[in-house]
Amino acid sequence: MAQWTHRHETINGIRVHYVEQGTGPLLVLCHGFPHLWLSWHRQIAALAAAGWRVIAPDMRGMGQTEAPADFAAYDVVHTVGDLVGLLNHLGEAQAVFAGLDFGLFAIYDLAHRHPERVRAIIALENPHFPDRPDITPLAEAADWASRHFVHIHYFVPPGIADRDLAARPRTFLHRVFYALSGDFHYIDIWKHPPGTTYIDALPEAPPLPWSWLTEWELEWFVSEYSRSGFTGGLNWYRAMDLRWHQRAAYRGHKLKPPFYFIGSTHDVDLEVWHGDDPLSAIADHHEDVRRVEMIEGAGHMMQLERAEEVTRLMLEFCEEIA
Repeated sequence: MAQWTHRHETINGIRVHYVEQGTGPLLVLCHGFPHLWLSWHRQIAALAAAGWRVIAPDMRGMGQTEAPADFAAYDVVHTVGDLVGLLNHLGEAQAVFAGLDFGLFAIYDLAHRHPERVRAIIALENPHFPDRPDITPLAEAADWASRHFVHIHYFVPPGIADRDLAARPRTFLHRVFYALSGDFHYIDIWKHPPGTTYIDALPEAPPLPWSWLTEWELEWFVSEYSRSGFTGGLNWYRAMDLRWHQRAAYRGHKLKPPFYFIGSTHDVDLEVWHGDDPLSAIADHHEDVRRVEMIEGAGHMMQLERAEEVTRLMLEFCEEIA
């Protein structure tokens, strides 16, 4: 931890927090929700020691990065602008980008709009956009939610999820991290009826420490979200249809940067949101597929659940890229 440098800078019109370690070619790590830069903390030191300048930002709306109140400020223009602005601020023409979930989708948008800024992509869990060409994401979620609980639909109305999650941040984060891991089958929460709150739909989580999560790590997430609230993270969901429409210009086009993928066998996104055979479809979305690796038994929290395996693979990928 002593070698992490925390920085707060104005980038793309908002105050951005990021952690930096190491020198060398640039590697940017982008998290999803409800995560923080800390989701990568077990990878940062090893990647820096391998000769990389590692940057792990709190993404727009989360952690110590500013959270605009209007969900329209989380569209493609703004989220890509954050990454371009970060590169410009760091004085770098391009970077290797690694990401998960919303962070990875922002990387894909960047690679479509500014491919010259992306040296390579290391993708965790989400091999391509989950968008369906014939229905918007929020319309699809609303259709599913007419039959059972779906967290995306629950997140959309302003104020409701914001209030519920902020009232019990520790309970929510404790339960959702467990539910997203390989220790639980996340889709079981769909057994709850429409109208259920997310916290009530989530399973009771066993007490900490777990084999992959400590008390202090959970407390870091709880402390940050207790301070910031959850609205910024929820606004990424509320802007899903905006981003879907903005992607129409490059829907069906393959990404050109070298592509590396790490998935896990118990990941909910691979199970539900990326089609019947998401790994076979990778070549439909990426022009230069270098490696596809799967980690047995891990879930969506893979950087923590299987930290050593994820770090090893990322180091192997970075060595090939270098």
